[in-house]
Amino acid sequence: MKQLSCFKAYDIRGQLDTELTTDIAYRIGRAYAEYLQPSQVVVGADVRLSSPQLKSALAQGLMDGGVDVLDIGTTGTEEVYFAVFHLGVDGGIEVTASHNPMDYNGMKLVRRDSAPVSGDSGLREIQQLAERNQFSPSARQGQYRHVDTLLPYIQHLLTYVDAASFRPLKLVANSGNGASGHVIDALEMQFRKSGVPITFIKIQHEADGNFPHGIPNPLLPECRQATADAVIAHHADFGIAWDGDFDRCFMFDEQGQFIEGYYIVGLLAEAFLQKRAGEKIIHDPRLTWNTVDIVQRCGGIPIQSKTGHAFIKERMRQENALYGGEMSAHHYFRDFGYCDSGMIPWLLVAELVSRTGQSLSELVKARQQAFPCSGELNYQVTDASIVRNRIEQYFSEPAGSATEMPKIEHVDGLSMEFSDWRFNLRSSNTEPLLRLNVETRANPEQLAEKVRLLESLIKAV
Repeated sequence: MKQLSCFKAYDIRGQLDTELTTDIAYRIGRAYAEYLQPSQVVVGADVRLSSPQLKSALAQGLMDGGVDVLDIGTTGTEEVYFAVFHLGVDGGIEVTASHNPMDYNGMKLVRRDSAPVSGDSGLREIQQLAERNQFSPSARQGQYRHVDTLLPYIQHLLTYVDAASFRPLKLVANSGNGASGHVIDALEMQFRKSGVPITFIKIQHEADGNFPHGIPNPLLPECRQATADAVIAHHADFGIAWDGDFDRCFMFDEQGQFIEGYYIVGLLAEAFLQKRAGEKIIHDPRLTWNTVDIVQRCGGIPIQSKTGHAFIKERMRQENALYGGEMSAHHYFRDFGYCDSGMIPWLLVAELVSRTGQSLSELVKARQQAFPCSGELNYQVTDASIVRNRIEQYFSEPAGSATEMPKIEHVDGLSMEFSDWRFNLRSSNTEPLLRLNVETRANPEQLAEKVRLLESLIKAV
């Protein structure tokens, strides 16, 4: 029984023709059907050239397992999430590799109510069934049909804001030739019908699985220039860019400056708590001080969760949290099935800019100064655990930490907190990388100094 290496911590991703094939996609469909015993399942796919074939094989596996398949077409991941809870069906699967290289693809799986299927909630069992490849005969053959959920999805998105309050705004929208373009077109049409004064400057807009401008991943600095340039050239109010399946949303202010996702989390938390004080807000452990400070000041309850969409969603359900945010530009909403959306965040920011009369740079400037951060720095290492252990040991000794012993957490990798600075060091769940985040209290010089120190320690190992 050959092990399938495409099964990761909380989704499926693998190299085409070796780790992920149409045969494996078919087996995943059969395994999903056998394990969850669903009646109806939504399927969608991103714009990658390999996605239609993989989706077709997946759908065949589901149908041979007795499941009716509702195909919503070329979509972003959140459209599958929406369709599952909107239609009230038993689950959904999006074929996507998000921001992985061209020769990769994968799948994100959910069950009823769009609850995630991850490593500790069914994905391992589905993996074992797919590896065994011996499925029970089905009493019936599932049926296949196309379903269009775009309009109700657009209508749902607009429930998060008072679009009538929007002042005239010019927004750069960079789809990166991924799956988000059709949603922007549909929102634009809705705005025109309702007289909402939003003008879109669309760049890299057409869906194209060849990705002529490279894989869309604005978390990487080299993927940001086109959006920044367009904001400046068109004197836009702000810019938005998405990854391939648009479950992450990245913001650029009116000067074309990239806004770290960390500060957007605080901005959205404050916006929600101004309307609904006392609610719980979930955040990840990588950068925390700004979020915790804002949530507590606004009368909310900050709750830390392990990084990763499956962990955040599970914790949000446990806590009935109103909103959750990760610095990686994933934003989660209770009313969106506790799922992440790349469309709701920029709508909320447009509402904030309209309501306050402030620019995006003005909205985040004070927080950037109060809690400067490094952004996520990535390092190729041979053994991440050895590096983490050495660094923990260094700062746990008086000579390393200088004057104080840090507060240490292992919620997600290694977090060490001092009175005036902190850092988190964790292994990537999807790539062979060690990820570092550092923040200080209003001290950019100290931030640069600590980043240099930690980089030297990483490289020394």
